[in-house]
Amino acid sequence: MDDMQHQQMGYDRAATMFAPDGHILQVEYAEKTIRLGSASIGIVCKNSVVIVSDRRRKDSLVIEDSANKINEIDEHIIAVAAGISSDARVLVDKARVLAQQHRVTYDSAASTESIVRDIADIKQQFTQYGGARPFGVSMMFAGFDNKPALYTTDITGNYLRYKANVIGEHDERIKRLLKDSYVDDMTSGEGIKLALKIFKEIQGEDFSVERFDVGILSEKGIEKKSGKELE
Repeated sequence: MDDMQHQQMGYDRAATMFAPDGHILQVEYAEKTIRLGSASIGIVCKNSVVIVSDRRRKDSLVIEDSANKINEIDEHIIAVAAGISSDARVLVDKARVLAQQHRVTYDSAASTESIVRDIADIKQQFTQYGGARPFGVSMMFAGFDNKPALYTTDITGNYLRYKANVIGEHDERIKRLLKDSYVDDMTSGEGIKLALKIFKEIQGEDFSVERFDVGILSEKGIEKKSGKELE
């Protein structure tokens, strides 16, 4: 009822307008977009971080490599997104530029958190200034700066570090399963098995390993697996 009243009064017409109860409705609408996107699970393991991402239905006419959801940001950072994929592409490109600028300026790799913070700052700006809508995407970053780390940014520009997290559809249900099943010091193989086990429980008969992309980030670098490689 409150949402209908807010819409009639025009509080949802701009991302710069607060409703009387303190909500920014355009930002909340964008958050709903994320839950329409395919899910990705990130897990910090003993000496690595793994991200397991659902591509949904497999189209036999699509070249598999072109649909891979795991994006390389730098030699030690990967990212995945849920929501509007074109919005994600813009932010991924920006993150890559930021990482390369840091290398050119300081002759060293940027920390994962500095890249995440800069992307979160950009997302925050689009909730504050007029003439543009918020980015309809949540992003998960895995990095290895002497030790594995996992970060997630939301629509508002907030970011947090996690032991394990999920973005995309069924996120609340998957997060409950992660809380019940996550243990410290898992191997990357155990982390991948856990994520696929959770997806199998959520998806039921629709589950197939061929619809998943996996990114493994460790001291050795980035490794990607997908489809039949996961069997």
